[in-house]
Amino acid sequence: MSDSQNNIALKAKDIAIAYLLLRILIGVNYFNHGFTRIFNIPGFAEDTVKQLANSYFPEFLVRINSYLVPPVELIVGVLITIGLATRSALIATFILMIILMMGVTSVQNWGAATSQLTYGIILFILLAGSNFNIFSLDRWMQNKRSGANSSEHRGQSTANFMNNFWTRRKRHKRSSAHTNFR
Repeated sequence: MSDSQNNIALKAKDIAIAYLLLRILIGVNYFNHGFTRIFNIPGFAEDTVKQLANSYFPEFLVRINSYLVPPVELIVGVLITIGLATRSALIATFILMIILMMGVTSVQNWGAATSQLTYGIILFILLAGSNFNIFSLDRWMQNKRSGANSSEHRGQSTANFMNNFWTRRKRHKRSSAHTNFR
């Protein structure tokens, strides 16, 4: 590899902006799932019961779950979009997706399962990358509590993470260049 390929530099601020946009994108998606269903929960529940009629889940469990899905989607959608209680909202959304995955795979709806796996990957990225959640109400409230309102402080932990990541990566490449695998 040439030196130019080894010196890929990601700017912490750009990653934080990308994180913000991805967080808003998924938050709006969940919000609209909940909002469009919230005014017709009985109809949504009936449709879900019909879709899962051949599953191994008892109807009463499907029905209870169907009544809970729209308000949960609405609430986590709002929280994720505005970046409030983001970590908890992402975990709750992951749990929701696991429950939904159990339903769609029980009736072998592999198209819906594939779509839900995509959601899972996005949720993983957001949860694993939560250090980049600097443009959020969570961070604003954290800074307000700590009294540190300077932009330098807000980006410091993200910048330190990126610097440490690239330092470890370079060190790993140097050490693996000396190892000969056959």
